[in-house]
Amino acid sequence: MKNSIGTSVILTLAGESHGEMIVAVLDGMASGIPVSEEIIAARLSLRRPSGAADTARREPDRFRIVSGVFNGCTTGAPVCILIPNENVRSADYERSHLLARPSHADYVAHVRYGGFEDWRGGGHFSGRITAGIVAAGAIAAEALRRKGITVGTHILSCAGVQDAPFSDVDASALKREIETVSAMDFPVLTGCREAMEARIMEAKADGDSVGGVVQTAVCGLPAGVGEPWFSSLEGVIANAVLSIGGIKGIEFGAGFSLAGMRGSEANDAFCMQDGAVRTSTNRSGGINGGISNGMPLIFNAVVKPTPSISKPQQTVDMDTQSPATLQVTGRHDPAIVRRVCIVVSSLVAIVLCDQLAQRFGTDYLK
Repeated sequence: MKNSIGTSVILTLAGESHGEMIVAVLDGMASGIPVSEEIIAARLSLRRPSGAADTARREPDRFRIVSGVFNGCTTGAPVCILIPNENVRSADYERSHLLARPSHADYVAHVRYGGFEDWRGGGHFSGRITAGIVAAGAIAAEALRRKGITVGTHILSCAGVQDAPFSDVDASALKREIETVSAMDFPVLTGCREAMEARIMEAKADGDSVGGVVQTAVCGLPAGVGEPWFSSLEGVIANAVLSIGGIKGIEFGAGFSLAGMRGSEANDAFCMQDGAVRTSTNRSGGINGGISNGMPLIFNAVVKPTPSISKPQQTVDMDTQSPATLQVTGRHDPAIVRRVCIVVSSLVAIVLCDQLAQRFGTDYLK
């Protein structure tokens, strides 16, 4: 089981949905990087369920940093963060754990681990594990911010309701947009929150769920970060983002719409702006040849509808190998698109710290 990502800056995750705690270990961060527990708590609150459109499982996320931080700064040793699980109801799963929930990892986990997997609440496959990503990502994001690099994610669409896209050329405007959505519990750029929440609540009332698209932007990333071919910047970001449960697709810049353009439309013409090389458009999403080109890095990720729904669904009994009908009980989100925004931003921040450390040395983030 592979639970680590990174080369110079490495994140390792451990824990289960209904286990004792979630564990995140951030290894390879330079010494002397300030660590604010208030910022970690604030970012965890953005992932936490908060309203009627979220799961009823509310965890306080009372985390503890047990190593790697001394006198408010990193020491250079691995930073270990513990987040206890304090609100579990395993009984919700005891009667039906052998019925494979459609579009969940139940069946494949049962096959891969021979029935020894922790099935309570999805175990190690649960979205609860992303709390560790957010806690560790808070440290990485602050280290980037001190170098003038900001990362933010907003809901581009949910259940058919559209938000405005990020500014993809104007770095000053983009930085303001990132700052705005990064402080929001429902991150959108326009007044579409009410319409999105109404669609989510309609699905919830029908025992169903909805999905959406989230858009992530990075402002201030210097040119020259990344490698060609198998370590391309798109590749390492895609590897990380597609590792988040529920995300099923990713596109950079203009993405799939490039297929309908001619080269004269798709190409980003180079120009000089304030003494620096820039492009007049940003359909490549800030990356050429797998390497950052100094423009804002922009990508969209597709978030599928939450698979846990209360409608009856056809499945199989994994023990008897016979057909069965399942009606999921327990506490579940009718949409995870809001909560996944901070998870994506946090994981991208960790990936960028790793990429920058490889490009400029481990002390670059000091």
